[in-house]
Amino acid sequence: MSGQQQLQQRYAASLMNTFGPPKLVLTGGQGSVVTDADGKEYLDLLGGIAVNALGHAHPALVKAVSDQLATLGHISNFFTSLPQVELAERLLGLLGHGEGKVFFSNSGTEANEAALKLTRRTGRTHVVAMEKGFHGRTMGALAITHKEAYRTPFEPLPGEITFVPYGDTDALAAAVTEQTAAVVLEPLQGEAGVNPAPEGYLADARRITSEAGALLWFDEIQTGMGRTGEWFAHTASGVVPDLVTLAKGLGGGIPIGATIALGAAGDLLEPGNHGTTFGGNPVATAAALAVLDVIEADDLLAHVRSVGALLRDGLAADPRVTEVRGSGLLIGLDLVEAKSAEVTAAALAAGFIINNPTPERIRLAPPLVLTREQAQSFLDAWPRLLDEAGLDHGPDDTGSQP
Repeated sequence: MSGQQQLQQRYAASLMNTFGPPKLVLTGGQGSVVTDADGKEYLDLLGGIAVNALGHAHPALVKAVSDQLATLGHISNFFTSLPQVELAERLLGLLGHGEGKVFFSNSGTEANEAALKLTRRTGRTHVVAMEKGFHGRTMGALAITHKEAYRTPFEPLPGEITFVPYGDTDALAAAVTEQTAAVVLEPLQGEAGVNPAPEGYLADARRITSEAGALLWFDEIQTGMGRTGEWFAHTASGVVPDLVTLAKGLGGGIPIGATIALGAAGDLLEPGNHGTTFGGNPVATAAALAVLDVIEADDLLAHVRSVGALLRDGLAADPRVTEVRGSGLLIGLDLVEAKSAEVTAAALAAGFIINNPTPERIRLAPPLVLTREQAQSFLDAWPRLLDEAGLDHGPDDTGSQP
């Protein structure tokens, strides 16, 4: 029995079965490459689901965490630290929307939970969320997550939630009333398979919420921090939201979430309204500052746009791919057949980690430091992976592409 199999057995005997059997036991990583317990290497094109912004073992992140832990690791929120204050200021500056306030937590679902509590401080309880949207697994975040399989086992869920089709302005306008506290949406839906908002939709959402006196809340947990080639996926729209939630890539693998409230929304939560033991701790905030520093110093936003375009063009070149969506290094594609699980398995066997969020969709969210050469190595293997997954070329099938 291999080391991999032994550890998988130990996992099954000791951990709750919330994720199913692990596909691999990973023991190390460097850059965009990870190594399993048997010594096999894989190109990580999922990045911990858009978390490992700087890849694995980036020296700047390792140094920031080590130095901070050696100086001051944890303090309660009766106190503050320089990294906490500096990170809040940096995030507000990157948003560039004027005054605001930040609440730090430990994850995306916690960031959304804080935002949902904040919306209650408006005196309203109704929230409009999007079909196919995903916002987390805690009870409040789950209440605004659309997928029935996630929701049903835990109903009744808190709040008064109305789901509307993503991108449908008329449906959104009909759902928002003067009793609506907030509209929550992802500028680019991630878990659904990377669905972009239609042109003008974010501006429509801003107009509709403003007219009703409701808050506009952008969940940028998966799309923020350079993932799309901009600091935030909503940047290009020019829309100013009331709430932005962040996590995933913000800490580069160190757990951290952020709830950012802009303008008057920043004063809605008062002492005693919310709290956290570990949120905003010196180590996590120092890690996030290191991530921001590297993205800026290495011009990774431009790099992400360039490598993302290379991947999208290369993936779309195969006729068995019907559509490629996304921005930067958050990429979703549709296959001609519902064989995404087979493609993902073929990729893993060949040394590539990718994701299949739906039966016909593939998602890529690699580290922002993925090189063009690494991206090309995946594109070179792509036709063969589709062949091995059993996707036909069509009526004129002549075999694998060269």
